[in-house]
Amino acid sequence: MAKKWGNTLRNWMLKNLELPQDVMMDLPRITMIGQIHIYIENHRGLITFSDKELRLLLKQGQLLIKGKGFVIKTIMSEEILLEGKIDHVMYIND
Repeated sequence: MAKKWGNTLRNWMLKNLELPQDVMMDLPRITMIGQIHIYIENHRGLITFSDKELRLLLKQGQLLIKGKGFVIKTIMSEEILLEGKIDHVMYIND
């Protein structure tokens, strides 16, 4: 019951207060520049990293990025900047 009420309140706030959905719903914000640069905010941690794959934990599921020549330029508790040739960006649901 409390969870349903919380979702109703969150949806009302999104609709009436015009707050960004990524903030209210705890979603990742992903910014890509072509195939060479991706900036991800609001992730829950790094699961795996290699020069061909990056996997991040999200509140709901995971984010998988595949490509070549990956280099992590910046990593913070909830933000990451990845450079390289990005071929795939995919959500994986639990």
